[in-house]
Amino acid sequence: MVPGLNNEGFPHEPATNGMNGTNGTNGHVHDEDTAMMNGDGDHVIIVGAGPAGLMLASNLVRFGIKTKIIDDRPDKTSSGRADGLQPKTIETFKQLGLADPLLRKGARIYDICFWSGSVASPLRRIGREIHYPPGVVDVQDPFILLVHQGMVEEVFLDDLSIRGVEVMRNSEFARYSTPEKDGVEVEYNDLGSDSVKTIKGRYVIGCDGAHSRVRKSMLGSEFEGENTTSAWGVLDGVVDTDFPDLWSKAVISSEKEGSILCIPREKNMTRLYIELHVGSAPLSNEAATEEFVMQRAKAIMAPFTLAWKTVEWFGIYKVGQRVAKRFSDDSERIFIAGDAAHSHSPKAAQGMNVSMHDAFNLSWKLNLVIRGLASPALLTTYEQERRKIAQDLIDFDYGHANAFAAGDPKLLAENFAKNIRFISGVGAEYSNNILNIPDKLPRGGLKPGCLLVPAKVSRYVDANPVNLQLDIPMIGQFRLFFFTHNVKTASAFLSHVCSEVSSPRTVLGRASAAAAVSYSNLTQPSTEIDMYMQPSRYTPASKLVTYAIVTTMPKARVEIADLPQLLQDSRWTFYLDNLMRMPSCTEKWLGPLMESEVAIVNVRPDGYVGSIGRWKSHQMGSEVEAVRWLDSYYGAFLKA
Repeated sequence: MVPGLNNEGFPHEPATNGMNGTNGTNGHVHDEDTAMMNGDGDHVIIVGAGPAGLMLASNLVRFGIKTKIIDDRPDKTSSGRADGLQPKTIETFKQLGLADPLLRKGARIYDICFWSGSVASPLRRIGREIHYPPGVVDVQDPFILLVHQGMVEEVFLDDLSIRGVEVMRNSEFARYSTPEKDGVEVEYNDLGSDSVKTIKGRYVIGCDGAHSRVRKSMLGSEFEGENTTSAWGVLDGVVDTDFPDLWSKAVISSEKEGSILCIPREKNMTRLYIELHVGSAPLSNEAATEEFVMQRAKAIMAPFTLAWKTVEWFGIYKVGQRVAKRFSDDSERIFIAGDAAHSHSPKAAQGMNVSMHDAFNLSWKLNLVIRGLASPALLTTYEQERRKIAQDLIDFDYGHANAFAAGDPKLLAENFAKNIRFISGVGAEYSNNILNIPDKLPRGGLKPGCLLVPAKVSRYVDANPVNLQLDIPMIGQFRLFFFTHNVKTASAFLSHVCSEVSSPRTVLGRASAAAAVSYSNLTQPSTEIDMYMQPSRYTPASKLVTYAIVTTMPKARVEIADLPQLLQDSRWTFYLDNLMRMPSCTEKWLGPLMESEVAIVNVRPDGYVGSIGRWKSHQMGSEVEAVRWLDSYYGAFLKA
């Protein structure tokens, strides 16, 4: 490793990030008061306030979970570091109501260009491709949004601030202990007062980067994998060049001099990843100066001219692909996420995205377990699901980095095309477990363990066209969709199922009653944003499940009064499948649905499909079978 640089090749920053619960007075709580709040301290202590830690904190605080985050840095990231949001991540930010500032400020990449040069042939463009071809990957936002890590952190910090939560800065994690069965003590160094302090919580999550102190404190959680000798420089700045594809993503390979990845950035900047190990390029920290890296870039891009008007950020990194052996300790009260759990090269713009979705996966599971609504066994699915994604990422990154190192643009393009769904985020798929039950008769675009695919419908109550996969915000709710061609002919089936899932006779009925009590005792903070998002529209029937129905009936032939009471109460999630043809939304999601058939789709709080069932509504006993099916699914992890 280059001295003074971290495992990702970026200059070391103190550790990671942190945040603090508040008492509604001055925005901060004294450690002693917080530790004893309601007799059990904080629910979750997060170590690290980078994108993963802040994504986790933002969601937990929205859910009403008492959260504290500690960070050894004096402030958020000011420039550089991670820089790209993939289509799935953009969707997640939209559902959290946090996308607008980033979409306004960021640069968008729609295409990728490949350039190659050799001793015999000057540098030339050999190909141009759409980054996310519509026939290959199905996303609503087919572009990469380029915003630096500090901008992402700022969005989360602002969101947390209006919810009464601030980061505990200059707080360096030292160690944790579990003196009590249901508690964890965290010792940290207060760098401001040069003193050691202790805070208490029920769970500790290490989001503190590739050199994670939390990971190193967990037995058996060391990294597996290897580093390579390939070293790269990275420069963010405003450049002066006659290179024609400056505002596209460009891969430039010079047989003699090495490779560059060129990416447009916000504020008229360009990021260049510059290969340093070719020929006589030294790897020592002393030699790999900013000036040296600039000269390497100029040599690779010749005969095009290249100069910098300004430089905002400079760093060096070495490529490595490593995954922690485990993402939690034996007690399953200590977890790691993001770079603390996996390390890889940054050239495919995956690190920040995968890290934040680690946190998103864990957040809703912690919420349910802390509230006593789900069994602690639910938390075991975090490592099962996210370690698989981390390994998928490492496998992709290994081939991607090797193609770069080989200077073979054709091989790189093939690797990119092969992995395009994974790169976009929509190809991050989970294996079967208690949350993802395989479909017995798979048809259509939905698959348990996979994300919802884009589809347009109109909302009955206000006739607004909406994206069905995005319309319901992510507020910790399961989503239960009924699909039927005819609400009236399926009335008896729908009425029975809706009546049962509202009653104490079923898992969902009992769990929803418990959730009502839990959310009454441990409330969610209300903000001005909520006045516009109106989350209460999605919780009229349950604080645990948002019920929705989609029908192909014309609006003139159906009324809200035709629905069972549960769905009448959920009128904001009554949808008409009348905006898409060949296929319709119903056909795209489920394949052919017979006239008398009713389909039910269970969607997890993170937007992944959990299970799919289909019944002939006129068949005797089908409604009883559907209720048993729902009980079986939710009973596997909910405490009811």
